[in-house]
Amino acid sequence: MEEHFNHSVGGTAPGTPLPAGEGDRFLEQPRASFLDSNAGNSMQSTPNNSSPLLVSNKAEADSSEQQLQTGSRGKRRRPLVLALVGLSILAIVVLAVILPVYFKVIKPKNNHGNLASGSSGSSAGNGTVGSGSGNPSSPTGATSGGNGSEIITDDGTKFTYKNPFGGYWVFDPNDPFNNNARPNSWTPPLNASWDWTNDRIYGVNLGGLFVIEPFITPSFFEKYPTAVDEWTLSEAMTADTSPGGGLNQLEDHYNTFITEQDIAEIAGAGLNWIRLPIPFWAIETWPGEPFLAKTSWRYILRILKWARKYGLRVNLDLHTIPGSQNGYNHSGKLGQVNFMNGVMGYANAQRTLSYIRIITEFITQEEYLDVVPMFGIINEALISTIGKEQMTAFYLEAHDMIRGITGLGEGHGPFISIHDGFIGVDNWAGFLSGSDRINLDTHPYFAFDGQPNDSPIATGVGLDAGGTWPSSACNSWGPGINTSRSDFGVTIAGEFSTGYNDCGLFLKGVPGSHSYGGDCDLWQDASTWNATVIAGVKEFALASMDALQNWFFWTWKIGNSTANNRVESPLWSYQLGLQGGWIPTDPREATGVCAALGVSQPWNQQFESWQTGGVGAGTIAATSTAKYVWPVTQVSGVPAAQMAFIPTYTPTGSVVTLPPPTLTATTQSISEGNGWFDSSDTTSAPTAIAGCSYPDAWDAINAAVPTSQCGGGAANSLATTSPLTSATSIPTSLATGLTSAGTISDDVTAPTAAPTTI
Repeated sequence: MEEHFNHSVGGTAPGTPLPAGEGDRFLEQPRASFLDSNAGNSMQSTPNNSSPLLVSNKAEADSSEQQLQTGSRGKRRRPLVLALVGLSILAIVVLAVILPVYFKVIKPKNNHGNLASGSSGSSAGNGTVGSGSGNPSSPTGATSGGNGSEIITDDGTKFTYKNPFGGYWVFDPNDPFNNNARPNSWTPPLNASWDWTNDRIYGVNLGGLFVIEPFITPSFFEKYPTAVDEWTLSEAMTADTSPGGGLNQLEDHYNTFITEQDIAEIAGAGLNWIRLPIPFWAIETWPGEPFLAKTSWRYILRILKWARKYGLRVNLDLHTIPGSQNGYNHSGKLGQVNFMNGVMGYANAQRTLSYIRIITEFITQEEYLDVVPMFGIINEALISTIGKEQMTAFYLEAHDMIRGITGLGEGHGPFISIHDGFIGVDNWAGFLSGSDRINLDTHPYFAFDGQPNDSPIATGVGLDAGGTWPSSACNSWGPGINTSRSDFGVTIAGEFSTGYNDCGLFLKGVPGSHSYGGDCDLWQDASTWNATVIAGVKEFALASMDALQNWFFWTWKIGNSTANNRVESPLWSYQLGLQGGWIPTDPREATGVCAALGVSQPWNQQFESWQTGGVGAGTIAATSTAKYVWPVTQVSGVPAAQMAFIPTYTPTGSVVTLPPPTLTATTQSISEGNGWFDSSDTTSAPTAIAGCSYPDAWDAINAAVPTSQCGGGAANSLATTSPLTSATSIPTSLATGLTSAGTISDDVTAPTAAPTTI
C-alpha cells in the first residue's frame, strides 16, 4: 500500500466500457436513465418491462402470415395482400427494434434478478462439477456445491457457502488440482481462458496476512510500541520470552487471520480475483535479517488451495525486496531504499532476481498455472529514487529470465505485473513494445496526497451522495486508465480503497499522524456513521470501481485494535464495508456510475496481439534491448567512476526451491509437482564472494564504495554476465544442485510452540 503519493490525471474521465456478449446484460439501467430523462420515460412505456409486448408482436406476425397464404389464391384479394404485406413489414420492423431492447435490457434485468435469487449454478450442488462423492470436507460428501451448500474446514468448523451469483466450489481429494470452480456466472471457471479485453477483474487484496502492516494488524504494534515495521516487530517478538511472546506469534497470525470462510465470502461477494502480497523471506533469509523465515510458504499454499476451490484467480505479489525497494514499512524495513540504489543496490537486485526466478518456477507448474495467472514481481518500486531507465533495465532482464523459464505466448506462465513507480501510468506508454504479457499496475489514493480532504462526503443519497468525491474519482483516474490501456496495454489498479482521507489507526505508520482537516474520530469508528455517511462512502466506492474498471480493493480485512476492540481503519476493510453497507454486495452495481455523473468515455478498443500473448509476443524491439542493458552501467547514488567496484554476489550458490504440498487426503497416486517447472534452468544462485566484506545490505546508502575489486567478482559481474541468464544460455549441467526446502503437508494445523520451518 502506497503511503505518500496520489496520481491525479486531468481531463474527462470515461465511464466503464460495455463488456461484449454476456456482459452487456449487467448494465444498471436506473443509473443510465439519469443521462436522458426521455429514455427513462420510454423505458416505462411497457408495464414492468416484461415480455407481453413480444408475445403480442409475435401473434400479429403469425396472423399476417396466415392471411398472406390465403390471399395468394386470387387476384381479387391483391390489395388486401399488399396491405397485409405492409403490416408484416411493419411488424418485422417493430420486432427489429423491440428484440434488442428485450435481450439487452429487459431480459438481462430479469436474469440479474434470477442470479440474485441463487437459481443459477445450483446444479453444482449435486457434485456433477467435480467427480461426484468422496469429499470429507463436505457434510454430504459432495465434491462441489453452490449456494447453500455446507463446508467443513480442516479444523472441523462448519459454515454455509453463500453465493447468490451462480458460483460454485469444487474440491475432490482424489483430484486436488481440479480447476472447474467458478466464483460467479459472469467469470470464466479457472480452466477457461480469461478475456483481457472484456472480462473484468473485481478483486481484493489479502493485505497484512503474510506481510505485516501496522494499520492492518494494530494489535501487534499496540503490544510492542517500539516496533514500526516487520523488521523491528520481529526483533521485539524474538526478545519477548514471556508466555505468549516469541516470533511464533506470526505463525499464529498466518494460521488464523484469513480462514477458508474468508475466501468463500470473497467469492460470494461477487469478486473473482485475489491479490496476495508475499514476502521474500517465505523462501529464505540471509544472516542479520530478523524475519520469520521459510514459514509462511505453507500458508501461502493453503490460500492457493482455497482460491482454487472457490474459483478465484490469484495475482501473486512479491511485496518485499532485499534492502527495500521504497523505504516504506510494508517493504519489510522502514527507511532507506537499498534496491537498485546505493552501494548495495545492484547486489540486492541480484538477490531479487533469484527470488523472482524461484517463484516463477513454482507457479508455472501445470498444477498452479491456472490459479496464478498474474505475478507482481516488485511492489511499488520508488522510481524517483531508483531511476526509470535503471528500473526498465531490471524489468527487461526479469522479463527475459521469466520467459526463458515459461516459454512465450498465452498459456506459458503468468502475466508479469509491474507497478507504475508513482510516476503515473502515462509515463509508461510504449514500454518494451513487443514484450510478452506485461501489465501495468497503479495504486490510486486520495488519502496520501497530503491535502486536508475535508470536502463533505455525507451530502445525500443516490447521485447526490458523496459530494465531490465520486466525480473526482471518475475524472482523476478514468482517463489515465483508458489511455494506458491504449498506449501500454493491460492496466489494472492493484490497490485502491474508500479512504478518501488519511484517518485510521497507524494508517500512516507508528505512531502516525494525519492531514485530514476534520475530526478523525468519526472515521475511526464506523458504528457512529449514519445513513448519509454510508451512502456517501458507497457512492465514492462505486465511482472508483467504475473509473478503474479492473481493480483490487486494499484490503479484505482489518484487525481490531486492542484498545477499543474494533476496526479503527474502517474505510480500508472490504469485509466490514459489506457488513456496514458502504461496499456494494454486487460489484456490477458500479457499472455506469461515472456516466451517470456526466463523465463518460468508454474504452472500445482491442489490445494488440502481442500484449496478451498472441502473435509477436516476445519480440522486443532491438532499440530497447540495446538501450536497457543488464547489468546496469549506472546505479543511483554511486559515482560512475566507482561502478566497477560496487559489491556484487557470485552466481555459485545453491538454489532454494519452493516445495509443493504433500497430499495426505487422497487415495490415489497424484503428482503434486516438484516446485521447479523448467528442468533445464540450472543456473546457481547468487551468494557472497568468499573473503569479501559487504556493507549492511539494508543500510548502505552512506557506505563507502570499496576501493578494490573484491575477489574480482564485481568487475567480472558488471562487465561480462548477468547473475541469472535466460534459459537459452543456461548450462546444461547443474553446477551446485537445487536445495529443496522440504515438503509441506496439505493439511496445515495450528503451529507448535516454536516456529516451524519448511
